[in-house]
Amino acid sequence: MGLLDSVVGALAGGQSGGNNALLETVLQLINNPQTGGLAGLVQSFQQGGLAEIVNSWVSTGANLPISPEQIQRVLGNSSLQGLAAQLGVSPEQASGSLADLLPQVVDQLTPNGQVPQGGDLMAQGLDLLKGKLFG
Repeated sequence: MGLLDSVVGALAGGQSGGNNALLETVLQLINNPQTGGLAGLVQSFQQGGLAEIVNSWVSTGANLPISPEQIQRVLGNSSLQGLAAQLGVSPEQASGSLADLLPQVVDQLTPNGQVPQGGDLMAQGLDLLKGKLFG
């Protein structure tokens, strides 16, 4: 479980309860089968004109930053409002938090520079990760 341990360490280290709720929400977003999971999320950013940014998160190099406005443009107002309601914050705060955390999460879940294939394996890994953080 070396990969998952490093993901937990990189993402959960020193975070408060509010950030844990944000991390759980991001993991739900990435693991959503309706949007195609991680691969679907990456594809949404690519189709939204942000291929260079999202590809930097997947690659083994440095992560390019993303703005809250770019997050909002790709996810859409309704999705962002749902995430904000789940977190108990405004859509602007949610998009800002996602802009900070999403590149790190995608980067940690793609350590070999590729989006993992096989949704079941990904779902198991994310469930294990959530269990270690919140269980």
